[in-house]
Amino acid sequence: MKKAKKYVAAAKLVDSSKVYTLEEATQLLKKTSTTKFDSTIDISFKLNVNPTLADQLIRGTLVLPHGNGKTKKVLAITNGKQEEAKAAGADFVGGKEMLEKIQAENWFGFDIIVATPDMMGELGKMGRLLGPKGLMPNPKTGTVTMAIGQAVTEIKKGKIAYRVDKDGNLNISVARCSFEDAKIIDNLTAVCDAIMKSRPSTVKGTFMKNVVVHTTMGPGIHVTFNGIN
Repeated sequence: MKKAKKYVAAAKLVDSSKVYTLEEATQLLKKTSTTKFDSTIDISFKLNVNPTLADQLIRGTLVLPHGNGKTKKVLAITNGKQEEAKAAGADFVGGKEMLEKIQAENWFGFDIIVATPDMMGELGKMGRLLGPKGLMPNPKTGTVTMAIGQAVTEIKKGKIAYRVDKDGNLNISVARCSFEDAKIIDNLTAVCDAIMKSRPSTVKGTFMKNVVVHTTMGPGIHVTFNGIN
């Protein structure tokens, strides 16, 4: 497959044999962005884990220091805490009637659902609809909680959820190219630290086989950071 001229030119700026520091990579990311719009910056990990083992299924949530530039529309499903959810900035708030709207109108004008535990019985009935889209609330990601206001606030501030795939790969959007260098570095550092701390005790040898950062449609830049092994 023939690569675009802009990509080829950008790729020439990256030394594929070199492993860059986060600071060096951040400067390169902006130089290698090939889009006319404000490109997303992603970091991708190749981990030495077997996700079929419960203790090696790397997943979690993280509030990025400066958000990732993406604003998520939040649907709060609750009966007793609707005002709390509204005050925290939820875009849509309701109870069972909102679930009926999803089913009747095939409505998905939101990015994430947060819910209070008392509503999980109703949400559970919609597992086949919400599950494949990755929209089912889960206590492990903090989207099923009595502190629904706090959950909404964290999401609006840039809370992200991550999960390793079946091949041990993990991809996280961390920023936009328009961010100041320092903010990009802060976000990258926060993500790298979080993934390192999630290393299972059963993993022997190198945990992170490969770490790459890249912009939308931009070339990959191999990176290293304090603590990587």
